[in-house]
Amino acid sequence: MVTGAPAKMLDRRDELTPMLAQYVDLAEEYDDAVLLFRVGDFYKAFCETADEVARVCELTRIEREDSTGTYTACGIPVDNAAKYLDRLLEAEFRLAVADQVEDPEETNGLVDRAVTQVITPGTVVDDELLAAGSNTYVACVTRGGTGNAAEVGARGGYQDAGEVRGDAEPHPEPEYGLAHVDVSTGECAATAGSLAEVREELARIAPAELLTGPSVGAADEVDAAEGVDTDDEVDATALADGAMVTDYDPAVFEPDAASDRLDAYADPGRFDPAAATAAGALLAYAEWAQGDDGPLGHVNRVRRYDPRRSLRIDATALRGLELFETHAGGGATLFDTLDETRSALGRRRLRAWLRRPLLDRERVEARHDAVAAFADHTLVREEVRDLLGEAYDLERLVGRVTRGRADARDLRSLHATLEAVPEIRDALAEAPELDSLRDSLDPLADLRERIDDAVVEDPPTDVTDGGLIRDGFDADLDDVRGTAREGREWVANLESSERERTGIDNLEVGYNRVHGYYIEVTNGRLDAVPDDYTRRQTLKNSERFYTPELKRREDEILGAEERADRLEYELFTDVRAEVAAEAERIQGLADAIARVDALSALATAAVERNYARPELGADGVFVEGGRHPVVERTEPEFVPNDADLPTGTVALVTGPNMSGKSTYMRQVALCVVLAQAGSFVPAQSARLPVVDRVFTRVGASDDIAGGESTFMREMRELTDILHDATGDSLVVLDEVGRGTATTDGRAIARAAVEFLHDELEATALFATHYHDLTELAGERERVRNLHFAATREGGDVTFLHRAKPGAAAASYGVEVAELAGVPDAVVDRARALVDGEDGGVGADATGADGTGADAAGDAGGDPAQRTLDELGPGTDRPREELTDAERETLAALRATDVADTTPIEALNRLNDLQRLLEADD
Repeated sequence: MVTGAPAKMLDRRDELTPMLAQYVDLAEEYDDAVLLFRVGDFYKAFCETADEVARVCELTRIEREDSTGTYTACGIPVDNAAKYLDRLLEAEFRLAVADQVEDPEETNGLVDRAVTQVITPGTVVDDELLAAGSNTYVACVTRGGTGNAAEVGARGGYQDAGEVRGDAEPHPEPEYGLAHVDVSTGECAATAGSLAEVREELARIAPAELLTGPSVGAADEVDAAEGVDTDDEVDATALADGAMVTDYDPAVFEPDAASDRLDAYADPGRFDPAAATAAGALLAYAEWAQGDDGPLGHVNRVRRYDPRRSLRIDATALRGLELFETHAGGGATLFDTLDETRSALGRRRLRAWLRRPLLDRERVEARHDAVAAFADHTLVREEVRDLLGEAYDLERLVGRVTRGRADARDLRSLHATLEAVPEIRDALAEAPELDSLRDSLDPLADLRERIDDAVVEDPPTDVTDGGLIRDGFDADLDDVRGTAREGREWVANLESSERERTGIDNLEVGYNRVHGYYIEVTNGRLDAVPDDYTRRQTLKNSERFYTPELKRREDEILGAEERADRLEYELFTDVRAEVAAEAERIQGLADAIARVDALSALATAAVERNYARPELGADGVFVEGGRHPVVERTEPEFVPNDADLPTGTVALVTGPNMSGKSTYMRQVALCVVLAQAGSFVPAQSARLPVVDRVFTRVGASDDIAGGESTFMREMRELTDILHDATGDSLVVLDEVGRGTATTDGRAIARAAVEFLHDELEATALFATHYHDLTELAGERERVRNLHFAATREGGDVTFLHRAKPGAAAASYGVEVAELAGVPDAVVDRARALVDGEDGGVGADATGADGTGADAAGDAGGDPAQRTLDELGPGTDRPREELTDAERETLAALRATDVADTTPIEALNRLNDLQRLLEADD
């Protein structure tokens, strides 16, 4: 990445032209960024930087030659800069934009330039570079601080969103501080915790850029378990997970400096020291990036929060449940499926609710109440949604206002939104259950009227060229405009009066920016020109003149117009400042609009897709007719399934591949997430607990860059779950142990199930192809078996996608391979091998419904009875008639992994079993 001053120019610095010397000075000052240097209508880059910019942006390079030499250059057009800036940001460049800070027309020499904004992936504020309805965060992680968590807890604890709440408990002293800010909207929050908690929170925030403090940098040797190297330094690259990592002035991370910076926004004493340091340093960086000398006016509230006060969904679960991204990078996510919002404000709020569902049952049920009210009042819902379509992105708009970058059209957009608010309030009044929402919508009538009185309905985009302010708003402006108007009227009448006075019937009066007002006479009538005409310009076929009175009027008109433009700009900035002073009220309104939009969107999804209101506080997960909210929209024949999981139950889910096991487990987890986010759920009915965390381990993937195999990554994910899950957690595990040898994999899977049941007492869904694990249903009180049924007719297998009690007796792996298109020769050979090893068990062990599973389920997980069932006709002796030795023999046979047993071991085992049966006789 080429940044800083070009070496070629530095070598010849004393010879450079004044403009290039200015470029070099700024490039050296911002040596970690690509300097985009305003020259006329282009942002220019030179030499090596130009080569890089041209490559990324696919621009043509030119050779610029002057008295000091020849330099490569490329330019980005100012009027169409956004798409090129976006490409540079995607390539993880920092951009320093140097604008002209003097009017070229008012200088006779070099135009002064200064960097007015540093743009990075996390500090973008221009709408053209931002995705509508989503946040762009820059986060900051710091390490250290004495920590006063107990004191903070005593003062009132943390809250999952917003201010503190008294029922929070003190937690162990945190070692790391984390803060994040969306510079475009002003959202800012800070927390503190362990490295694992910070890593998990970063996964939820998904920042575009990560600012790192001392001891959080690029580590050379990072300990695999703790993320700390031998120098006690955290690997920032690993924490960033793809975000741009930024090193910044270490001075801003000094506790006193950070506290002083935070003090301009919030009371530092309300934060743990590590969190205060992270927040203060981050805000200092944000101010620098925006080119501001003081606090960011729209960041008027820095929240402190504890992630443990919300339902925690780590990075693995976010991916596994495909809340915001799909595994393949395409297709619909849960958010896409639910997003019926009508405004950018509502879209961001819905995303935030899904990213951070609630633990507070009362708050969750308040959202459910509002969704139910919107669902019941169809006309109210539809009218409100229509009106929400008029709402602009007030959070980003107020950010531009407070930074002094809003134009007149931004103020009219604010006015249009404020005009819709009384109508939204009137519509909500028809549903008394929504009174609290209605009351939260501040109409800001005074501000709406002020904008309407001041700014014309369709203003120009440039705020310095006039035409912004209404007539009648300011008496001085009206007087100046009157002077200019009278002058223009006099000029408009001049042509007819001069034709009459001079007798020159083709005389014309005109104006241009260079020569001003003129009277034009063709060459053939120059003999009739009066003596009071003074020549102004000679053309090929005519002459242009002016008179003393015309010159006086011209000075009067142009002077009045210039004064009017200047006065209009002053008046506009005054009005903009008045709007900025109401930033907090506007943000409060934005928050209310966001909630109305998100709740009405959830109601729309519930009504249109037949979602049910969940009942919270149940002692388990009980869902009737549950569906996967994403899959059901693409699969018209989707088969609903029930879930009956008392708290602490571990359900072992077996059945063929492609039968629906993974979809089923995910839909159960998604019902829990949706319910605690405030949504209704895709089911006929649902009674659910309030869970503290949702864990998933689904799918197979490796981390080649990190040196981890699929199995190692699986084990890391399993480790996190078994360390962090509690009895109030929901755990979804899919095929644990399949990435290694069968014996090891089966052992790990069994031990994991036993640990979930015995130690954690967590509610879990555990899909497996190790069918002997289903024995645990007979050994552990809260382990139960579920299977997904299939039927066979001839050589064809039909997956029923129906969850039933009991264990599956066949996996139909060969049949799945055939459906996938594996060559016939491979399929036939595989089937022969299966038949040879299993004696036909895998192909023919079916019960009355073609699965063989119900009998196994009825056996209560008894391995002996299942073995009898699978041996086929003639072996249907009731289990009550078996001797203990026979039962032990059959259980041992079932537990034997033929594929992992040597011939000698098999003979020895058969000999032992034979001796056992002989002794019984």
